[in-house]
Amino acid sequence: MTGVDLLVTGIGELATLRTGPIPRVGAAASELSRIDGAALAVRDGVFASVGPERLVRRSVHLRRGGVEVDAGGGTVVPGFVDAHTHVLFAGDRSDEVERKIRGATYLEIAAAGGGLFRTVRLTRKATAPALLSETSERLARMLRTGTTTAEVKSGYALTHSGELRLLELIPKLAASTGLDLVPTYLGAHAVPPERAENPDAYVEEMVRRTIPEVARRTLAKFVDVFCEPGFFTPSQSERILRAAAALGLGTKIHADEFVYSGGAALAAHLGTRSAEHLLTAPADDRAKLAKAGVTAVLLPVTPFASLSSLSSPGREMVDAGVPVALGSDLSPNSPVESMPLVLAHAVYSARLTPSEALTASTVNAAHAVGADERAGTIAAGRSADFVLFDVPSADRIAYRIGTVPVAVYRQGKHVSSA
Repeated sequence: MTGVDLLVTGIGELATLRTGPIPRVGAAASELSRIDGAALAVRDGVFASVGPERLVRRSVHLRRGGVEVDAGGGTVVPGFVDAHTHVLFAGDRSDEVERKIRGATYLEIAAAGGGLFRTVRLTRKATAPALLSETSERLARMLRTGTTTAEVKSGYALTHSGELRLLELIPKLAASTGLDLVPTYLGAHAVPPERAENPDAYVEEMVRRTIPEVARRTLAKFVDVFCEPGFFTPSQSERILRAAAALGLGTKIHADEFVYSGGAALAAHLGTRSAEHLLTAPADDRAKLAKAGVTAVLLPVTPFASLSSLSSPGREMVDAGVPVALGSDLSPNSPVESMPLVLAHAVYSARLTPSEALTASTVNAAHAVGADERAGTIAAGRSADFVLFDVPSADRIAYRIGTVPVAVYRQGKHVSSA
């Protein structure tokens, strides 16, 4: 028998998501590998045994100081993976909500010096301790709602040194909060105002100077670009992403969010790890994503937060054979920190089934951020990141809008309770 530190029994339903292809596509996205009457055991931060309770109890014993927890018939799922966040920034833009309500668009607010550029000004001025403090508070709230792994994009400095400073803070945030954080360089979030007269020169600096430095110092796992009119053109985006790929960095693309830009087609052409947003991507481009195996990272709360009439094309992507992942898009424009809320929006606005939404926020999201070897599933040998809900089945997590976890565990340690 294996000595363990934690034994969780009395699990009514355990959704392990441990069998099937990665990422899940089509019908496979509904298969949660459920176990009724389950238990799980943890040793040294990883799952030691997972399965029916009677079998787990026969295979393990508690080590001295170990703890047994009764799940009370609740449901356990893997820790959520938030596949798209802009969590690292200073300040907020809560006063811009009224401008949105009165009809101002994201692009109009940005053109007037608000929006993204306002956050850039605040972030540039903020000290490193202030940025760490503000961002840690957001990450702590994410953890309390079940997020144990998250992608973190830079992108609110838009200078060579400023972007490097933001990326350097991400390991410190991971150490202080306990979350598994995946860094993405997003210097191509927008052309900084002081470079507006010559955006190609800014692209040149990223390609020749910043991206090589990011790769040399392993400051990021991915490079992302905002391919959208008013931000970066498809040709500029392709140049940035090809430079990143040539240096061994993964690639992502913000695509077709406000209007059709051809970003999804570019993602398929380049074989990026993911294409994100995709509110206006047409059927032809969805087919291209499916053929290329590019994961669509959908952000179903963002149109809601932006007061947009659009909705994320969840049903369309799944039916087209595209692997789908979910993210919060946590940012000053989309201040959502709860992945269970994202799941609800994925079901009620993007029309994923509850099972598809759970897959998209665990195993598929882990694939989208390159963390599929350690996150997104519950199986022996994997990092013991899991969430307990007081609901009778995993499908109820998205169905019950605004549900909150009973308990969250990261590497087998109890980190939050309702």
